[in-house]
Amino acid sequence: MKKILILVCALAGFVGCQQPATTSDTPLIPEGITYLSREEWGANAPVLPMRPHKLTRLTIHHTGVPQLFDRSLMDKLRNLQKFSQEDSPLADGRMKPAWADVPYHLYVDVHGAVGEARDLNYAGDSNTSYDPAGHLLVVVEGNFEKEAITEAQLKTLEKLVPALAKRFGIPADSLGAHKDFAETSCPGAGLYAELPRFRQLVKGN
Repeated sequence: MKKILILVCALAGFVGCQQPATTSDTPLIPEGITYLSREEWGANAPVLPMRPHKLTRLTIHHTGVPQLFDRSLMDKLRNLQKFSQEDSPLADGRMKPAWADVPYHLYVDVHGAVGEARDLNYAGDSNTSYDPAGHLLVVVEGNFEKEAITEAQLKTLEKLVPALAKRFGIPADSLGAHKDFAETSCPGAGLYAELPRFRQLVKGN
């Protein structure tokens, strides 16, 4: 099977083609969570090469912008990809260089639905100094320095975080947040306060 995969990758011309990194048969997205795949939201292909990596951490971010209750998850992901794949201005006045794709792997919207963003097999991107290689990046919609996480988002994260940790063999002490690795307020005080409870859920797997 491995030889067949290598041959298919070679014939297709994909650089870095590999089997999805996983250590268990746990579903990626637990039952009961609405999930939107890249194909379903109409994702464009990456515009630059990406770095293959092995997942060893699970790291939580927030989008840092207000929650949008009336916009579809499809539109949010398309807009985020457009912003990501172009040179784009940041809130602090800096210009962000184009990234290959959406910087995160999974996006949790205000209604608790989950969108597939960057391929899990490739390291994400960041505007800060930390290297996200090895980090499974989950971003939650909102600015949790100013807004409250919704009940729907909490319910999703309570299922999603331990399921991801189990699937990829990530221990509770490797669950963290953006601010644990860089000078930033991300993922906001409101969401950061939930991490100890999420770690307990991971330990209970």
